[in-house]
Amino acid sequence: MSTNVVSAKDIKRETRTIDASGKILGRLAGEIATILMGKKKREFVPYLDMGDFVVVTNASKIKVTGKKSKDKLYISHSGYPGGLKQESFDKMIVRKPAYVIEHAVKGMLPSNKLGRQMIKKLKVFGGESK
Repeated sequence: MSTNVVSAKDIKRETRTIDASGKILGRLAGEIATILMGKKKREFVPYLDMGDFVVVTNASKIKVTGKKSKDKLYISHSGYPGGLKQESFDKMIVRKPAYVIEHAVKGMLPSNKLGRQMIKKLKVFGGESK
């Protein structure tokens, strides 16, 4: 009995559309990360980018549970003294709704070249679609 070896040319990708309205951020991000990695496919191998393309619509209508809407912070630093910037979930979802989902999904993907390749297959739109 031989092992079935998958090569990059055998990968077949589909485009999946997900409506984020009314869904919980972490649960949705986990579902998207699984699709991007291709873990639900029969021929999954961890060293290849097997996943499908994902288009997320209505990112501005996503929910978080508990007090996370006020307590969850998105932090960035310019590298200069006093360059720390913090923004709460409430403000970020109004200003950049797509970033909220992209940030959550990116944290659930591998932190290497393969993960950076996978995140490129994700498109997020704040409204219906463009």
